[in-house]
Amino acid sequence: MRERIRWFALHGVIRGLSAMGMREGDPQARLIADPGVRADPTAFADEMRVRGPVIRCRKVLLTFDHTVGHELLRSEDFRVSKLGANLPKPLRWVVDKTDTGLLHPIEPPSLLSIEPPDHTRMRKLVSSVFTTRAVARLRERVEETAAELLDGLGDTGAPTDVVDRYCAKLPVAIIGDILGVPESDRPNILHFGELAAPSLDIGLSWPQYQRVNEGIAGFDHWLTGHLRHLRSNPGEDLMSQIIAASDGGQAGEPLTEHELKALAGLVLAAGFETTVNLLGNGIRMLLDHPEHLQTLAARPELWPNTVEEILRLDSPVQMSARMAARDTVVAGTAVQADELIVIHLAGANRDPAVFTDPHRFDIERENAGRHLSFSGGRHFCLGAALARAEGEVGLRAFFERFPDARLAGGGVRRDTRVLRGWSTLPIALGTARAAVSS
Repeated sequence: MRERIRWFALHGVIRGLSAMGMREGDPQARLIADPGVRADPTAFADEMRVRGPVIRCRKVLLTFDHTVGHELLRSEDFRVSKLGANLPKPLRWVVDKTDTGLLHPIEPPSLLSIEPPDHTRMRKLVSSVFTTRAVARLRERVEETAAELLDGLGDTGAPTDVVDRYCAKLPVAIIGDILGVPESDRPNILHFGELAAPSLDIGLSWPQYQRVNEGIAGFDHWLTGHLRHLRSNPGEDLMSQIIAASDGGQAGEPLTEHELKALAGLVLAAGFETTVNLLGNGIRMLLDHPEHLQTLAARPELWPNTVEEILRLDSPVQMSARMAARDTVVAGTAVQADELIVIHLAGANRDPAVFTDPHRFDIERENAGRHLSFSGGRHFCLGAALARAEGEVGLRAFFERFPDARLAGGGVRRDTRVLRGWSTLPIALGTARAAVSS
């Protein structure tokens, strides 16, 4: 009963209001409840963009404007918010009273829901691991892992689900190495991640909410045991270093046990969830545009820019949000303190004011890297450099090994709105080429 009440406060009320608001054409309601918007967010963004840079909905503001989104992500007038922060006070009270104490990506002390000084203190502990220079040292491991996984695919003649067999396993292996996760535990991490992926969405159905809670609870239980093991058996991995810092081994940077779990959980989950989507989205887009594969075979130096263009056109993270810290004005629209603005990152990434012919997949686009897919400001994605490296290496290695790969079915999109990717993607691999040494 307690969980039912919590679901009703967090999602049930919103589902009911969104169903009514959708009939009235409210953009926020359509974003939550309209299956057509979920299936084709691009058309929705184009429709909304003509309404102006900031759209006032029933409960929030919404922007598809690149300039506005870029500024909001960096503005000191706005802050990140937590789960249910803009609910009416009675519902917020219910949410607080039914708190499970489990990890959640948009509940404090997650980096996604806190601000300085706590955000600065926690982020500092992991930032050095994900710098461009540090990732360059990891690149060889990414190449080795991709080759090993591709060796295991072979050519059975039957379609292969590349999400399950390749796109998911590559990033979880890399982040698992960084965080000291044993290989035997990695399938569980993928399972919990798949269950919990809709946790960033609002308006979940009761069955969805139950599955999300199952994933969060399973991950929380596993992570507690993993951290206990690393505390007793520290290694050279990042998580062992963070544990040492949280236990006072690094002056000035202690973490509470809850902060430690939140940091470890976010880095681990974010380290593979979005990259799985990047790889799957990229494989699908390139198979839909074989002319680009021909160009890349002749000009492999275009792979980094190709990844930027994939991130721009089919962002693994579709939306973010910021709450006004004080009364302010955004693009001529008055915004009151505590009002929430949803930044439609995917729409901003196709803003024609910034990207010429924005819906065209152009691997030579000069400003492809101006996308907002990694957020911005102090909350810019810690793992951006690693995700880019995994995307470049993972996609290039796949198509060099299987140049004749082709779609063997439509595939199934993930049942999520904030995260966008493929749940299954069947591919006929064709004849494998010998591995290309770098």
